[in-house]
Amino acid sequence: HTRALLQQLPPQDCDERYCLDLAEEERGQLRAFSARRRREALGQGLACPVPGPCHGCPCKKCGRRLNKGDPGILASQLGDQFWHPSCFSCHFCHQPLVDLIYFQQDGRIYCGRHHAELFRPRCASCDQLIFMEECIEAEGQRWHLEHFCCLECDVPLRGQRYVMKSGRPCCHTCFESFFAEPCQACGDPIGADSEEATHQGLHWHARATCFCCSLCRKPLRGQPLLSRRGRLFCSEACSLGQDAASTTSDSSDSAFASAPSPDS
Repeated sequence: HTRALLQQLPPQDCDERYCLDLAEEERGQLRAFSARRRREALGQGLACPVPGPCHGCPCKKCGRRLNKGDPGILASQLGDQFWHPSCFSCHFCHQPLVDLIYFQQDGRIYCGRHHAELFRPRCASCDQLIFMEECIEAEGQRWHLEHFCCLECDVPLRGQRYVMKSGRPCCHTCFESFFAEPCQACGDPIGADSEEATHQGLHWHARATCFCCSLCRKPLRGQPLLSRRGRLFCSEACSLGQDAASTTSDSSDSAFASAPSPDS
């Protein structure tokens, strides 16, 4: 419950003590932002039986009737309308807000996290709101300028080429040192700039010299292929020519060639 509450109502969105390394100007902006939200948007849902005069009224979210005596939620910020308890949830993430703080905007209710994000971007690294004029935008997320750095070596990546790994940026050097798959043919790492072919969990450079028939060296990119004990062949004849005595079952498939990882 505590973890869910911290997710829905991040303390760093309203209390500068939870924000590290803020400049004084940013602290002032955070204080003003938090005060305005408390004044204009904050409320708490009141759980109460639906009173007689509201018998048959529609739920604000789903529209189904609420009858006299049914459990309902009344949101004082939004007038005399009722919600089913299960319908009283954040418009964005759908997490329940019964007995919790809610925020309202344009007739909709939000948890604190997603209400704040209607107005300010959130840093994907530190999870704090961004009050600076500039920020980094990449892969559909935002970062403080100083927080957009390699997940392994922490080198700043503003204006640099990078690869996304598990949702975080990685410099090319660290990617090739820690994450690049070895090519089954040549044994070299498949770098971020190289096209990669995959088949049955194995990896090759997509170039013709690596991703090719093990016997006749015919390029296999986009072509039907046979796999036998981790080796690739263009045809049954080549696979039998390689090992006529083999009784290992073959699999027939087409390989998937992936483009290089996107860079900024």
